[in-house]
Amino acid sequence: MDDLIEERKADHIEVCLKEDVQARKIATGFEDVSLVHRALPEIEREKIDLSTTVFGYNFSAPLFVGAMTGGTVKATKINAAIAEAVEELHLGMGVGSQRIAIDNPKLEQSFSVVREKAPTAFIIANLGGPQLVTKYGIKEAKIAIEMVQANALAIHLNPLQEAVQSEGDTNYSNLLQKIRKITQELDVPVIVKETGAGIAAEDAKLLEEAGVAGIDVAGAGGTSWAAVEYFRAKARQDVFSQGLRETFWDWGIPTAVSLVEARQSTNLPVIASGGIRSGIDTIKALALGASLASATFPFLEPATKGSEDVKKVLQSLIGEVRNTMFLVGADSIQKLQNVPFVLTGKTAEWLKMRGFKPKDCARKKM
Repeated sequence: MDDLIEERKADHIEVCLKEDVQARKIATGFEDVSLVHRALPEIEREKIDLSTTVFGYNFSAPLFVGAMTGGTVKATKINAAIAEAVEELHLGMGVGSQRIAIDNPKLEQSFSVVREKAPTAFIIANLGGPQLVTKYGIKEAKIAIEMVQANALAIHLNPLQEAVQSEGDTNYSNLLQKIRKITQELDVPVIVKETGAGIAAEDAKLLEEAGVAGIDVAGAGGTSWAAVEYFRAKARQDVFSQGLRETFWDWGIPTAVSLVEARQSTNLPVIASGGIRSGIDTIKALALGASLASATFPFLEPATKGSEDVKKVLQSLIGEVRNTMFLVGADSIQKLQNVPFVLTGKTAEWLKMRGFKPKDCARKKM
């Protein structure tokens, strides 16, 4: 089983590097958000304060590198490169599902390397929801946290990916109860994250009631895990599985929509991820109510080369964030909650149909 999981993780990396696995017919929704340009920003760009404190950690900018990988030799190199970059820039990162290393401690190094390379960065451990249903509990959660000396634990939800995988785990029964128990017994914040299909208001409310510390919506419009699985099936010439996975290529809730639904239905910090590709996307997300933004795909290929390449991408993204804040006249992250914007198109229509008020999308004061 460990060999199969390791092979699958290696496949995921190769497919994402070589194939176009981005959403095709569904967008993030940020294209429907227009920030209002200020010809008189009345601030000095270089004095803009990008720092923000979330989950008790002071980030130098409102973003981090999302959960990506672990469990293979190549994953060790990728995680090390990202860790070195986020350490130098005072940011954070998540690791991929640690299931493989919990079941086979010989593979721990591919995960523990992140804390070795990033002694002060914000590190998020990672366990899968289906594993909590079938065999994991507090013991395994603590092992995952200790493995990377994590500041927080992410429990990832990936029902879409599991449903289209021939080897997927599709038992999600009583998962909420397991999540509630873990939030009660752990000493670090528990963040529940999706993996590309978004989180609806109904689920956000349930998660808040279960005691989670934050939600990472990981909406649709970026990398499609159904697409990743499509290319895995194509490589095996599994025509039936190809068809199933292609059908669900664009399944999910757009990131901007999911962000608003989660933010307006809870009082939790919400992380915007899923198709975040620029500093403008990041500021749109924060204007809509996100506390942080996270991206993964833009850092994969640079991470195969080394930390300096990852650092360059991060610095470019941070530069775009600073420029965007200057152009909307906000000299701090807190002031983004008052930045005017216009919400139109499918995103506005969706929110209206779901009973949300697009005009009330500005972030609540925490």
